[in-house]
Amino acid sequence: MSKFLDRFRYFKQKGETFADGHGQELNVNRDWEDGYRSRWQHDKIVRSTHGVNCTGSCSWKIYVKNGLVTWETQQTDYPRTRPDLPNHEPRGCPRGASYSWYLYSANRVKYPMMRKRLMKLWREAKAQHSDPVDAWASIVSDTEKSKEYKQARGRGGFVRSSWKEVNELIAASNVYTAKQYGPDRIIGFSPIPAMSMVSYAAGARYLSLIGGVCLSFYDWYCDLPPASPMTWGEQTDVPESADWYNSSYIIAWGSNVPQTRTPDAHFFTEVRYKGTKTVAVTPDYAEIAKLCDHWLNPKQGTDSAMALAMGHVILNEFHVQRQTEYFADYVRTYTDMPMLVLLEQRAEGHYAAGRMLRASDLVDGLGQENNPEWKTVAINQNGELTAPQGSIGYRWGEKGKWNLEQRDGVSGKEVKLQLSLLDNHDEIAEVGFPYFGGIKTGETDQFNSVELKDVLLHKLPVKRLQLADGSTALVTSVYDLTLANYGIERGLNDENCAQSYDDVKAYSPAWAELVTGVSKENIVRIAREFAENAEKTHGRSMIIVGAGVNHWYHMDMTYRGLINMLIFCGCVGQSGGGWAHYVGQEKLRPQTGWTPLAFGLDWQRPPRHMNSTSFFYNHSSQWRYETVGTEELLSPMADKSRFSTSLIDLNVRAERMGWLPSAPQLGTNPLHIAEQARAAGLSPVDYTVKSLKEGSIRFAAEQPDDEKNFPRNLFVWRSNLLGSSGKGHEYMLKYLLGTEHGIQGQDLGQQGGVKPEDVEWKDNAGEGKLDLVVTLDFRMSSTCLYSDIVLPTATWYEKDDMNTSDMHPFIHPLSAAVDPAWESKSDWEIYKGIADAFSRMCDGHLGKETDIVTLPIQHDSAAELAQPFGVKDWKKGECDLIPGKTAPHIIAVERDYPNTYARFTSLGPLMDTLGNGGKGISWNTQTEVDFLKQLNYTQPDGAAAGRPKIDTAIDAAEVILSLAPETNGQVAVKAWQALSNITGRDHTHLALNKEDEKIRFRDIQAQPRKIISSPTWSGLEDEHVSYNACYTNVHELIPWRTLSGRQQLYQDHEWMRAFGESLLVYRPPIDTRAAAPVMGKSPNGNKEKALNFLTPHQKWGIHSTYSDNLLMLTLGRGGPIVWLSEDDAKELGIEDNDWIEAFNANGALTARAVVSQRIPAGMTMMYHAQERIVNIPGSEITSQRGGIHNSVTRISPKPTHMIGGYAQLAYGFNYYGTVGSNRDEFVVVRKMNRIDWLDEEGNDYSQGSQQEKAK
Repeated sequence: MSKFLDRFRYFKQKGETFADGHGQELNVNRDWEDGYRSRWQHDKIVRSTHGVNCTGSCSWKIYVKNGLVTWETQQTDYPRTRPDLPNHEPRGCPRGASYSWYLYSANRVKYPMMRKRLMKLWREAKAQHSDPVDAWASIVSDTEKSKEYKQARGRGGFVRSSWKEVNELIAASNVYTAKQYGPDRIIGFSPIPAMSMVSYAAGARYLSLIGGVCLSFYDWYCDLPPASPMTWGEQTDVPESADWYNSSYIIAWGSNVPQTRTPDAHFFTEVRYKGTKTVAVTPDYAEIAKLCDHWLNPKQGTDSAMALAMGHVILNEFHVQRQTEYFADYVRTYTDMPMLVLLEQRAEGHYAAGRMLRASDLVDGLGQENNPEWKTVAINQNGELTAPQGSIGYRWGEKGKWNLEQRDGVSGKEVKLQLSLLDNHDEIAEVGFPYFGGIKTGETDQFNSVELKDVLLHKLPVKRLQLADGSTALVTSVYDLTLANYGIERGLNDENCAQSYDDVKAYSPAWAELVTGVSKENIVRIAREFAENAEKTHGRSMIIVGAGVNHWYHMDMTYRGLINMLIFCGCVGQSGGGWAHYVGQEKLRPQTGWTPLAFGLDWQRPPRHMNSTSFFYNHSSQWRYETVGTEELLSPMADKSRFSTSLIDLNVRAERMGWLPSAPQLGTNPLHIAEQARAAGLSPVDYTVKSLKEGSIRFAAEQPDDEKNFPRNLFVWRSNLLGSSGKGHEYMLKYLLGTEHGIQGQDLGQQGGVKPEDVEWKDNAGEGKLDLVVTLDFRMSSTCLYSDIVLPTATWYEKDDMNTSDMHPFIHPLSAAVDPAWESKSDWEIYKGIADAFSRMCDGHLGKETDIVTLPIQHDSAAELAQPFGVKDWKKGECDLIPGKTAPHIIAVERDYPNTYARFTSLGPLMDTLGNGGKGISWNTQTEVDFLKQLNYTQPDGAAAGRPKIDTAIDAAEVILSLAPETNGQVAVKAWQALSNITGRDHTHLALNKEDEKIRFRDIQAQPRKIISSPTWSGLEDEHVSYNACYTNVHELIPWRTLSGRQQLYQDHEWMRAFGESLLVYRPPIDTRAAAPVMGKSPNGNKEKALNFLTPHQKWGIHSTYSDNLLMLTLGRGGPIVWLSEDDAKELGIEDNDWIEAFNANGALTARAVVSQRIPAGMTMMYHAQERIVNIPGSEITSQRGGIHNSVTRISPKPTHMIGGYAQLAYGFNYYGTVGSNRDEFVVVRKMNRIDWLDEEGNDYSQGSQQEKAK
């Protein structure tokens, strides 16, 4: 019988009965059950992951049915760990489990989109001009036309375009910009390569080949802890999460492990079953507090005070009252504590700590002929001066002595260095130390201060030495300086040292209690336990620290405080111990294989890099609103006459002295300089130097409001710049985009403030500087809404790529489980298409051109020895302009613009001739290039004939895997050998057992693969030890890449001393003065209060991703929220779920209130990167829709982060530079009166005001 007819007869069927009629037998259709059976049926499972910058780097099973992704579950086939260590799996979180929702959601970008007004202008221009470049020029050179589409940014109005049309427009804009202004006006921003390294490389390779600028991200995100480069000469290197299990005492300091490190939290909970003690340090009662034995809650922003007090206890009890042998041996061998420091006589009669003593300061230079200015000096056990091996002077210009063997650098004899001069001094001297703890700060004076003298005099043991110039000088050791700085009494009757923990002296526990609110008893107890554990276990005490602590202006003071605690206890470089800083997915493990691909180093060198913080501070005109003056940052002992009052001036000086990069670089088109040089009969470099001296060419940063110096084109990919990381959001809208904004404050001109000295001021700053904004994304993010063109990129389940993390030692793939949906393409294919269009567009405009590139003095190069002593500015006549010495390198780079596409899709010849390398070492790569010719095949003809192909994303992945020592055992051995040649010690044994291992892309698709140990990282990938940072420094005696070659506690650069931070000090949060100007200026009838504004990482999203995901919105409150304390909410008349407004001079935002007892009074928290596109009403302050967390922030760069050309304090991309902090901000919070959705749909309503209720 027909199944169709059976359905009509269903209720008429009669069957045999049984059990006295209680049962009945029927023959019915059961096809309906197939719906349940097929729910979990699938055609295939493909391995992929989420390129979302969450550090989880979790491998997932992607289920495909009928060509569609249906769901995802966690993979459970990671390589197993050793028997005494838990496995890494399961790895994943609810956010990742919801990702497949995006693929077919309404929020998916399906087609190339263009702003309607721009499309109309473009098509009209094309009709009038046969050449697309001329067509673009006709639009952007017309003020009214360009303003027309720029003012529409952020207001919708996108229409569907085609790939041919958008590629043509983008290429025309790039060609015109390079020809008219210079390729350094073409900018690209994309963060965190490790999360999808081929996708990052796609855009960066295109930009680098045409001479564009790649912006940094790690410093801009404020994920970069400057204390790490300062101390170790390392950007960041941390233990994998499995090493937590090897620890026996863990302090989670500002790291909310279960919420922000969800896939790794099991190690934290599992280790407690071994008896490991855990301590949480957070200002609010965070999720991590529930997992710990103790919770300490210092006042937000005062963590460095508590760290100083804990260090005080550790030094007092384990270094002075009782000298722990392990601790003393550790700091003697692995730190700069034995090194001598010159003391400078001050007019007041006391001394100040100066720079470190160098071999060149002494008669006969201690026999040192190579780089004596860079060899630090100590006193050995016999009381003799020695320049021990390992300092940075041994790294360059000689071989075999750059190691931490305890030997004299000339004789090679073993030495034991003296830590203190207390038992071997000539006299006792009074030395001044700056004190900042008495400064009252914060717009409500809510940060406690302890008033002491602003210069604290301490008594130190010193020796008097004869110097090479015939004079004498007093010296003391870093160890003695450190003990005095911490206020440790050593029997010298020092009135500024604490006699007990109850004395309120800097930096005693009693002093810290007044600053932080944490009892001195708890401070002493935790510090003592931490050190006792480290003593018994030889360093297995660990501090896990999160980004929140790093987001304060003086973040390096907090981090140096934590690092010092670990160093005092001998924890750094020991398994289960050390500093575990986790932020974004910063660890690009096959970095040296990826770098030449990403930055086009196989074709031309160097690339153009720029630190984003300085770039956005300058070009979004945030400097024009600066409220923080240099004078309030300087040490009370500094010569203030040597410093401008303006932060932008110091940044510009740093650029022209070669410390920081510039972009745009010069105030002229760098493609025109070579021709001008030929006409003048000079080389391009000599001509540029001459012109800079004369002033006919200036650095672009000196004239940021001159139209010729505007950045013109901006590419954003793999990022939500305007919806997540864009500090100073409203300034970007006004000055970069030229659209409506919410800025409430006045600039320096309107205020009558002090203007910069070195930067040209114009009353009318440029607005709408960017002619074209292009964003690649799979979803319509906030950045997309403000773009001119949106390109649909493939999702993480639709493209081939690779992913690594610092949390585990594996490399694994993103895989194309299905083809890209609609008209989306992978990032590699998108930029390949743009490169093709650009190459064809060059005809008649750009050919083979000479591009003049300025390159800052680089860390991990011999140039980092450029400026050994003082700071001299060539523009002020203090020295000559010498490229690479007193100014940036000036380098002529040959570009072949018509062959950009050919170069993009091929591996260039410089890999054959120059090889590869990283972090100061290099090796030959001919074998790997030959292998890639066989694997990827070669280009048959054209400009790249015979070169290995890089046609596809998988080809690009194979280039990375083949060139990287972390994934190619042969390369690893070569790399270790290159390092061995410098250190004089054999390190190849660390990779010999993996020499024949070569990881291919298909290997990682089968299973995540553990990487190979590499000298470009400081830990080991080993079956017997979990990865831990600085492990090879301690156990292989490889020096840290610092001035002394050791962990550097004393920062002796002139600017570090001038700003009072040569040693660790407590510096309270700065006063940004953003709340007071707007308080009460736009009343709505409700009470207002200024609160400290914090932006931690959220539970229902990874940055802005997932914040618009329906599944996550359902689990959370479904829109933006701000957390308030019960006390503050009661005072303001705010109840849970009320709409509130937070605003200051920078802008305004709206959100619902979450009132909770877990939040302390005086602060408010808005979990960061909650998109402004979901459930946000209009602001009563701005009359615009909502705002975003960065609407109320503005950047203030810190001068000490501008330093360069000085050993470890030298620039490297994402390594060192200005950092985009934001936690010092205050906002005015109030309950909203009227809720206006700005949609005229009749859903507006009033919450009422306190004034209305009073009536």
